[in-house]
Amino acid sequence: MDGGRHARRRGSVRSTTVADKGPGLIGALLEQRYRVDALLARGGMSAVYRGLDTRLDRPVAIKVMDSRFADDKSFVERFEREARSAAKIHHPNVVAVHDQGLDGEHVYLVMELVSGGTLRDLLAQRGTLPAPLAVAIMEPVLAALGAAHEAGLIHRDVKPENVLIGAGGVVKVADFGLVRAVASPGTTKSSVILGTVSYLSPEQVEAGTATARGDVYSAGIVFYEMLTGSTPYNGDNALSVAYRHVNEDMPAPGSSTPGIPALLDDLVVRATRRDPESRPADGAAFLRELRSVREQLALPRMRVPVVEAPPIDVAAPVPPAEVAAPVGEDSTRSVAPVLADPEATVRNMPVPNLAVPPPDATVMRQAPTGFSGGGPQGTRAMLRSDLEKVIDSAAANPMPPTGPHPVPHHVGPHSGPIHSGPIHAGPPPPPPPPPSRTKKIIGWGVAGAVVLAVLVTSLWWFTSGRYTEVPLVQGKDSATAEQAIRAADLNPNVTTVRHNDIAAGEVIGTEPGGGTEALRGDEVKLIVSAGRPVVPDVAAGSTVEQAEQLVRAAELQPQRDDGKNVFDEQVAKGTVVRLDPPPGTKLQLGQRVIIVLSKGPAPKPVPDVRNKTREEAFKALQDQGFEPFDGTAEFSADVEGGRVIRTDPAPGTKIAPDASKRVAVVVSNAVTVPDLSNKTVPDAQATLAPLGLELDLGVFTNPNGIIRAQNPPPGTKVQRGTKIGAFAF
Repeated sequence: MDGGRHARRRGSVRSTTVADKGPGLIGALLEQRYRVDALLARGGMSAVYRGLDTRLDRPVAIKVMDSRFADDKSFVERFEREARSAAKIHHPNVVAVHDQGLDGEHVYLVMELVSGGTLRDLLAQRGTLPAPLAVAIMEPVLAALGAAHEAGLIHRDVKPENVLIGAGGVVKVADFGLVRAVASPGTTKSSVILGTVSYLSPEQVEAGTATARGDVYSAGIVFYEMLTGSTPYNGDNALSVAYRHVNEDMPAPGSSTPGIPALLDDLVVRATRRDPESRPADGAAFLRELRSVREQLALPRMRVPVVEAPPIDVAAPVPPAEVAAPVGEDSTRSVAPVLADPEATVRNMPVPNLAVPPPDATVMRQAPTGFSGGGPQGTRAMLRSDLEKVIDSAAANPMPPTGPHPVPHHVGPHSGPIHSGPIHAGPPPPPPPPPSRTKKIIGWGVAGAVVLAVLVTSLWWFTSGRYTEVPLVQGKDSATAEQAIRAADLNPNVTTVRHNDIAAGEVIGTEPGGGTEALRGDEVKLIVSAGRPVVPDVAAGSTVEQAEQLVRAAELQPQRDDGKNVFDEQVAKGTVVRLDPPPGTKLQLGQRVIIVLSKGPAPKPVPDVRNKTREEAFKALQDQGFEPFDGTAEFSADVEGGRVIRTDPAPGTKIAPDASKRVAVVVSNAVTVPDLSNKTVPDAQATLAPLGLELDLGVFTNPNGIIRAQNPPPGTKVQRGTKIGAFAF
């Protein structure tokens, strides 16, 4: 919104529709554009309505701040600035901000309408959430925070009320920067604690520092609450809860709720460490760690259930004069920094103090403009000086101040109405009369009792209180044993060992042993059975050393047996082919495992190519990896000329892979005698000449006659140069 538009709105009265409707606003038309249809939620500082953008015909949610903010120019400027920052975030898990404005006495914010309820509603229905569902909700919450942190925006008020669950189980985070906008200029300084007490980071409590790591801390508290059904720190009032955030380490969710995986326990504790530098740097870093844990635990992905928000009592609107009063544990509000129980009714009710203040302490202080009382789930502002008094009191007493204490005489059941707004000036009350001797004696007695309690507590702590007993967990499953050790204020360190008789996952014992004393916080070694040894999987081609290392790591005994080595065409000679018994076989501790090695490719026999043609024989030998060559031809009366008589080496001879592959092929040179009958002598001579044979005529033969007989007969195999006898007539 530009400056001209802002100036124009500040000078206007209000839309006619709004003026007619008054504080109820139902049916009003803000700036002649946004129609207010129904109340969705109401808090001490604002109300949220279902509305309609009449220009775009789009359903919207309209957050209308209390009318007292409209006259605060600095608030309007901050509200506009924070709305612009939030509108820059475009992410599916962030409630989109469409517009903001000022119509008369109504400062408003127009947002995306998310139909459904909040994470607070889901927790109210179900209490604790199973780990897969809690993770399914945390992932989009952290994705939203990561997008905001990347854009340089800090939420400052991460809590279940600001996590919306819409149609289809879509999770969205709302109210980015609203806390800083609501704060007056004075409340952003180190003198005031601003935020929702149950989710405040230690640095927000101590110094008012709001960073991405502070949002991570608050998100970790929300995660804890989903897993356990409650926030980690409880107290009689807001300051005692804030004190615990600063001075106590976050417990693991599993310490109060059995069955939570240890990896989730560790993640929550890591996200909520008191030292900001020890937490994930921002929402994106937290999200990466969460996804890693989800994968390690193989958690199934769950659909987030849609919940309906509880009905709003529209018949009982918050009167303007009492807007500062509490409206419920889960409302977003700011509270006066009084040393009083925020759970008590603010008007006309007795208010017990957090701790006995010094005589000159003023119990009621002027609240920052627009800040009201509320429970630990309400956004609040508290004076840091009040917390410092609690810390000073705790320095004299090791127990944190979580219980009510005596109330000074000027604050009590009959002290009249208690207002959280500014205290009007007036004549100072007369000074109280000096305490009587009886009161002094009572005072000294109370002080003595406190000192005695401190001494007794210290004596207990430094003698037996520091020690705890290691629980007996032998025979239990690992998860149950870990929970028992944590419940004894000890830290389990799980070590797994193989065992022939104890099933996997069952506890073998602890070090120190069960029943012995140990200092609280000490580490206890939890020895868990990994079951019987299992033959490992060794890849073919591994070296002998690699196989032996894997077998020994499985607490088995590797051995080699040359008699069990095998030929293998694929695995190199001298490397591992397999293990015997095969992988996955359960054995006894130290049982032997044979490492079977490759002898390389097996020797190949020379193929039988006899009676094949030379060409056929050469091809068959080459196909088997041999190198054929021509041997000296030989005569065979049984093998036709041109066909193979034999090979050298002979058929069936096994040739080692590293031996010569040359094979001599001996071919028959025999000639088959043709049929010369009925041929003339010249024709017979012409037939025999190409075969290397000669015609031998008988004594009484007619050289020009017809051949009537021959010897050897046709078909006989003879050597070249042989004479064929013939008779011609």
